[in-house]
Amino acid sequence: MKHFDDLETRSADERAVDLAAALPRQIARAKALPGYAASLGQVNANTVTSVEALATLPVLRKSALGEAQKARAPFGGFTTKPAQGFAHIFQSPGPIYEPGSMADDWWRIGRFLCAVGIGKGDIVQNCFSYHLTPAGMIFENGARAVGAAVVPAGVGQTELQVRAAADIGTTAYAGTPDYLKVILDKADEMGVRLGITKAAVGGGALFPSLRQEYADRGILCLQNYATADLGNVAYESPAQEGMIVDEGVIVEIVRPGTGDPVAAGEVGEVVVTSLNPDYPLIRFATGDLSAVMAGESPCGRTNTRIRGWMGRADQTTKIKGMFVRPEQVADFVAKHPEISRARVIATRVGEADAMTVQVEATGGDVARLEASVIETLKLRGTVEVVAPGSLPNDGKVIEDQRSYD
Repeated sequence: MKHFDDLETRSADERAVDLAAALPRQIARAKALPGYAASLGQVNANTVTSVEALATLPVLRKSALGEAQKARAPFGGFTTKPAQGFAHIFQSPGPIYEPGSMADDWWRIGRFLCAVGIGKGDIVQNCFSYHLTPAGMIFENGARAVGAAVVPAGVGQTELQVRAAADIGTTAYAGTPDYLKVILDKADEMGVRLGITKAAVGGGALFPSLRQEYADRGILCLQNYATADLGNVAYESPAQEGMIVDEGVIVEIVRPGTGDPVAAGEVGEVVVTSLNPDYPLIRFATGDLSAVMAGESPCGRTNTRIRGWMGRADQTTKIKGMFVRPEQVADFVAKHPEISRARVIATRVGEADAMTVQVEATGGDVARLEASVIETLKLRGTVEVVAPGSLPNDGKVIEDQRSYD
């Protein structure tokens, strides 16, 4: 099966029409929930029919979700069913609680496994954890969606993992990128030959050298980007040219600390709206950095592509004993129409902290800008005006250049 379903190969016009119908329904569901009473209560759901309209709504940050869950346990008033209406309740660090369901491909991982080539006839050794956190059940649910059998292996007991994979005839691996190498190395040590030819990995960086090592062993290894709250967000295909956005979510890339979309190709924070009717997360800020890639994947899937995980967006930094936050930098830029982008740089001069604020602008009154820096960032800093387009495209608005060695 080349593609999981017809949704993956829709034209841009078809996807826009479908979105114009699905998005108002999802906003209406969210509006009815106590968790969204303050942020979406005045929104007319029928007007939110496009990504551009969606971008006018507030961002939901994980910290706010956590606070809401403390006040209204366990899900903070953000689910359309009570806790008893779900098959599972998970706990992630924070703690943050996430719902889970046994419904067909509830987390949409089947789409990713299909891209890896996993399906009927495969036996997946699922080495994601099943304990409290949802990753194990997320991938098991996806394996069911493509008709594969599952060995619920979890993490650890590597020698037993090797024996199980050999005895059962495991053909595919699901887990973190590096644990597969641990299993393969242990199999070599034991003199056991395994039949794993496919690997679906996540939860960590897949370095090119490790991917190549797996390829040299005859294993196709692809990665996806998923979270406990959202399920599948984006995934690789055999083309290995970026990550294709899943059909059950809408991905925006915004300026860190804001909800404002960045220009195409610019690095920013990943904000995701889920179309899951049970858990309608609207403009959920992941805290991760990425960027949109131009064009479509050669594999035939037509949805937007992103460059994958590129770091964390929370760049809050203490300078001169005071925290400087990305949202403060965004407020500073918003006050000055002549500034397109800004970057705060923390350094040391002698034994003291120093702060420089580089701004992309065609001109400007430096003294006035430095006064605005004091007012907005609550610290004195030197302003440097640089040419538009000269700041690095890495998503950073605060850069700490101080050495901690």
